[in-house]
Amino acid sequence: MDRLKGKVALISGGARGQGAAEARRFADEGAKVVIGDVRDDLVKETADAINTKIGAKVVRAVHLDVTRVADWRIAVDTCLREFGGLDILVNNAGIANMKGLEETSEEEWDAVINVNQKGVWLGMKTAIPAMRRRGGGSIINISSIFGLIGSAGSTAYHGSKGAVRLLTKAAAVQYAPEKIRVNSIHPGLIMTPMVEEAIPGQEALQPVIDLTPMGRGAQPEEVAACVLFLASDDASFVTGAELAVDGGYSAA
Repeated sequence: MDRLKGKVALISGGARGQGAAEARRFADEGAKVVIGDVRDDLVKETADAINTKIGAKVVRAVHLDVTRVADWRIAVDTCLREFGGLDILVNNAGIANMKGLEETSEEEWDAVINVNQKGVWLGMKTAIPAMRRRGGGSIINISSIFGLIGSAGSTAYHGSKGAVRLLTKAAAVQYAPEKIRVNSIHPGLIMTPMVEEAIPGQEALQPVIDLTPMGRGAQPEEVAACVLFLASDDASFVTGAELAVDGGYSAA
């Protein structure tokens, strides 16, 4: 407990799934948290539930469309105004598209790239000045195993998540002298609403499970535990790293 005591975190895509699990874990570990999402009602419900559990207002919810720099500025300003600074950014928001290269329309490509790639860049660009004023910080960018390996579909998703992997490394090198660490997490099959919408039904999920050496999908809390490590001072000498949380999928 208290691994993030005194820290302030901003999490995009915090209304549900991995983002909500990260917010719960961060609050349990003593952090103040701002969670942003385009699902305004749901992100507020998530914040309220965490605050009720903790017994204090440690989480604030904001509207955050990660493709809009104005929304990012409001989110960072909320961290500064409500909690006095910003130490941790989790670029968690993302959307999926399972289509192959020729089947993907230009509009579908742009939508995935704008959220998954541009959104990560905007998040870092907006958060880093606030971290600089704190003397350092930790950024965790949520990529995917599809940012490490290929498949027969999900072309735009592969393109966006692969970009997140190298954006992370470039930022890690640039900002290491300022004590801002930047790492990426690469989840495999995680049982979240986004995955269940993209791959509906056990019959569709089973082939992915069969390709996972551990023989199951993970819960969002298992990803949150890894995000917590990278956010905390336990990872003080870790930057530019990529952590696969995939039950061995990318190793097989």
